[in-house]
Amino acid sequence: MIKLTKVALATTAALILVACDDNTNSATVTTTPVTYQVTLSNLTNGQPISPPALILHNSGELWRVGETASDALELLAESGDSSQLQSSSIVTSSAQSTGPVLPGETTTVTVSYTNTVSYLSFASMLGNSNDAFTGLNKIALESFAVNDSVTYRTLAYDAGTEANSESAETVPGPAAGGEAYNPDRDDRNNFVAMHAGIISGDDGLSTSALTYQQKFDNPVMSVTITRIK
Repeated sequence: MIKLTKVALATTAALILVACDDNTNSATVTTTPVTYQVTLSNLTNGQPISPPALILHNSGELWRVGETASDALELLAESGDSSQLQSSSIVTSSAQSTGPVLPGETTTVTVSYTNTVSYLSFASMLGNSNDAFTGLNKIALESFAVNDSVTYRTLAYDAGTEANSESAETVPGPAAGGEAYNPDRDDRNNFVAMHAGIISGDDGLSTSALTYQQKFDNPVMSVTITRIK
């Protein structure tokens, strides 16, 4: 006895349908663009969030808590530059907002791919920090039908690539205007973790150029994903 898998059964059924159509000499394969609209809102008081870059992919993930950040994630978390994440080998399609999402503001990004994809991810830097970032990691899309929508609240992560000195020399955001990306890793942990939050100059951290206005708590963003095609 031959046991057919679900894939084999589906293939057999498709072949029977083609064979029974007197007007069809060969099967025609069609591809349909799948489009997602993503609305992102900044919930923080004083953290500009770097332009969100949405990534569609079928495998892999952007980060894993407890593991060392990739070079692409380090670049994003320290400078807001998502170019390496968007060009990574797992990416099937990507789209980025035209600018940062300022506190209290909302932006909408649309991303498409011809045929289906399995996951959506994004990562963005919290600008007034050393290497804090937020995002969604490997959100499953396969069950999304047209007009389906879901809302997430994103958390803040520490990339573990730069010590959280909060100094004017090392925080690139408008509150400090310091250096962005530096390839030297000086965080003693050197792994991705949940962010402990800002300890500002108002809290007694002598090296900090930040104030209570840049402090944040979870969640830091509201993100709504809607399949529109």
